[in-house]
Amino acid sequence: MTRDPGLQPERTRLAWRRTLLTLTAVLLLQLRPAFSGRAADAAPAGVAVVLWLAVLVVTWHRATGTGPRRFDSWSVPLTALGAAGLAVLGVAHVLGGVH
Repeated sequence: MTRDPGLQPERTRLAWRRTLLTLTAVLLLQLRPAFSGRAADAAPAGVAVVLWLAVLVVTWHRATGTGPRRFDSWSVPLTALGAAGLAVLGVAHVLGGVH
């Protein structure tokens, strides 16, 4: 059985795109309380945007297959830290009663 060398890179790119799409949805949920008019709700939203932008740069390069290879060594840890940071902010919103 021969293996198509194009399938694995395609699956990898699709997985990175799904990761970015999921984190974008989480970011939008994080931004919702920022429009409540309270200044205290804007700070966590700003942190969420910064985390999302950092993950965006890495996942975009991984999803498109472009960019320098130097992203390979720290792309997964950075994405995991960004996702964990967004999760912590989400838990803080829920437990803090931000609506």
